[in-house]
Amino acid sequence: MAIGFTRHIRTLNPPVDEPLLPWRIAGQTVGWLRPAFAEELRSWTGVFQPCAQGLQLNPELDDFTSRSAALAQVTGELVATGRINSHLDEPYPVTAGDRDQALCTLDRGSVAWFGVRAFGQHLNGYVRDGDELLMWIGRRAADRLIFPSHLDNLVAGGLPHGISPLDNLIKEAGEEAGMAPDLARQARPVGAVSYQYFGPRGLKPDVLFCYDLELPADFMPRNTDGEVGEFLLLPIEDVMQRVREADDFKLNCNLVVMDFLIRHGYLGPEQADYLMVNIGLRRPLGDPGQAWCL
Repeated sequence: MAIGFTRHIRTLNPPVDEPLLPWRIAGQTVGWLRPAFAEELRSWTGVFQPCAQGLQLNPELDDFTSRSAALAQVTGELVATGRINSHLDEPYPVTAGDRDQALCTLDRGSVAWFGVRAFGQHLNGYVRDGDELLMWIGRRAADRLIFPSHLDNLVAGGLPHGISPLDNLIKEAGEEAGMAPDLARQARPVGAVSYQYFGPRGLKPDVLFCYDLELPADFMPRNTDGEVGEFLLLPIEDVMQRVREADDFKLNCNLVVMDFLIRHGYLGPEQADYLMVNIGLRRPLGDPGQAWCL
């Protein structure tokens, strides 16, 4: 098995091996479609129309509500026929920029099919024991559909439309780690990582907002939503070794941990791939046809 930090970045940013088609709303490219899926969407003639080398949302759908309703109808039918395998009842912003520039919403279960950028929040929870730093890690429940039994950040979840980042972080911290709101509010926003994954469903341009929270020595996480099987309090050197030499973590959590290691001085210029990790943690999102390599 390969070792090193940059392998995780390469895995999350694979080359796109087919020409994806843009789809647009009001002249803005908001997503990228696999050609076969784009052809299926053409059958909803009142919702999608051909445009220059891709599709556009019908210009008559000219406000947030009508666009969201039309997309909900299409994705509802795709889920009902089994073409899309899940409806998660979480509205995600459809945007060519930041989440506050959303033109409409799309259910989280359909985001990758439509190549829409998605936003999440990941919290690094850690404690200090003298000179030693330890990190709280969650192990995903064995029944999770994605990366079952893999390690995860203490708190990690999607960031839906219509809720502030702080309110969502407090909610996720309570559900996943039994954290009191007053404690969750002390988390510090420390930046973001991004990647552009291409898989069977389509393109996943993702942005993860990262947070650090130094926890009291007597804090004991407690999962309340069944998504975490157990919690581990690990020395940061152990966490670093697992990221560098194993595949223990859910894939995108590796990026969040690497960002933490850099900011706290555990991953420095003496490491052979330090520069490449710094560059690779923030992949520009956009046209998948543009060359990008690490």
